[in-house]
Amino acid sequence: MERAEKRELVTALHGVFENTGVVVVAHYQGLTVAQMSTLRGRMKAAGGSMKVAKNRLAKIALQGTDIAHIADLFTGPTVIAYSNDPVAAPKVAVDFAKTNDKLVILGGALGRTTLDANGVKALATMPSLDELRARLVGMIKTPATRIAGVLQAPGGQVARVLAAYAKKDEAA
Repeated sequence: MERAEKRELVTALHGVFENTGVVVVAHYQGLTVAQMSTLRGRMKAAGGSMKVAKNRLAKIALQGTDIAHIADLFTGPTVIAYSNDPVAAPKVAVDFAKTNDKLVILGGALGRTTLDANGVKALATMPSLDELRARLVGMIKTPATRIAGVLQAPGGQVARVLAAYAKKDEAA
């Protein structure tokens, strides 16, 4: 890698570390190219990204950011997973690690908070932002549907009673 390429990578990583909601750091030693491509595809589908970077360059990029305290996680062959949604990257990484023991979650950061491997796993069990929004809309929608049903019921009952009296009068 040339010096200019290294500078661009450090600048790009610095932007990632400053602007993303969550960063997950993991070891990936032993993963095949196909497995890594699968992981990248799942991460992209969830709204996250992955990057393999030299540890020295990642540590330089961390300097001056709110998550500079995770610099000691960068030892050995590391991959960085990140997303703006605080649940997307951890969820994909933990799900992939369950089926493939060669991806080892080391930890990460959520905002200024340092996460260990168990913290990342706990974050992965939480519902995503979209799931929470869907639940909220469902909770708001259900009472409105019930109210509409209750309001329609008396009108329908009155109409049935009137129809019954009309049939009774016709029969007589």
